[in-house]
Amino acid sequence: MTLKSMLVALLLILTGCTGIPKGITPVDGFEVERYLGKWYEIARLDHRFERGLINVTAHYSPRESGGITVVNRGYDPVENKWKEAVGKAFFIEEPDIGRLKVSFFGPFYAAYNIIELDKDEYSYAMVCGHSLSYFWILARQKHMDQETLADLVNNAYEMGFNVEELIYVKQE
Repeated sequence: MTLKSMLVALLLILTGCTGIPKGITPVDGFEVERYLGKWYEIARLDHRFERGLINVTAHYSPRESGGITVVNRGYDPVENKWKEAVGKAFFIEEPDIGRLKVSFFGPFYAAYNIIELDKDEYSYAMVCGHSLSYFWILARQKHMDQETLADLVNNAYEMGFNVEELIYVKQE
């Protein structure tokens, strides 16, 4: 493999996970200042980074050098300890489009696509990664009213997410 081929392959690896699933659109009219702060994870599709965690939260704050600091935190009841990951996020498009890339591991970024948002109160959000395998429902409170949650799950189903596999996160 030539050096040029290796550089192209590396570039694809580093940027390949910042996409958005086909047919999914990020929110527009996004206001990052209103999105900052603490969010509770209500539901998610399983993935190894959060497997088994309860009381999961995400906290977003502005970075001095630009972008957003991301602190994900959850409790592992098996190991009887809190786990935390600190990362950084930057907008992929314009800052009024809910489409960011987030990194917890050096130069490797993953997609953070806000695909539904309560634009009046910023009380809930639906977020996905670069594929339909990464999906979260977040809220400002530990619990959501069942009607709103059912509507979001239905919307996720219509977008193609496997809602039968959702994990509803225990928040104590």
